[in-house]
Amino acid sequence: MTKIDQALDACRQDPRAQPLFYDLFLNSLFFIPVVTDDSAAEKEGAIPLLVEAEGNEYLMLFDTIERLTEWADKDAKYVTLPGHLVVEMTIPNIYWAMNYGTEYQKRFELEEIAWLKDIIRQCKEDEEQKSTEKDPHEP
Repeated sequence: MTKIDQALDACRQDPRAQPLFYDLFLNSLFFIPVVTDDSAAEKEGAIPLLVEAEGNEYLMLFDTIERLTEWADKDAKYVTLPGHLVVEMTIPNIYWAMNYGTEYQKRFELEEIAWLKDIIRQCKEDEEQKSTEKDPHEP
């Protein structure tokens, strides 16, 4: 059981644990399978593999390389990104499936992803504001 599994389990048992889960998600590294078509990769760089299910497209996220290779295979190509970059880089109308095929899988809905994008945006704005504020003790 990974730390994110523990946080998700706690969140499922007590909704008040959600902030811990989301904080851990934003600060965890994820292994994301990418398209293996070499011609597309040369033109575009690494292209995330999207999986269609129930009429929706899903970005697959795994918190360990073992989980990724169990889902795909040991030769699967992937990129590794922290959760906050996954949030920032996600395009509209893409759902997320985290740790698919495990006891601790989670599907992220569009509203949930939009909420996380808003949190990241607000944090960046707060950081920018802090960096532009002048220290009152400076001449």
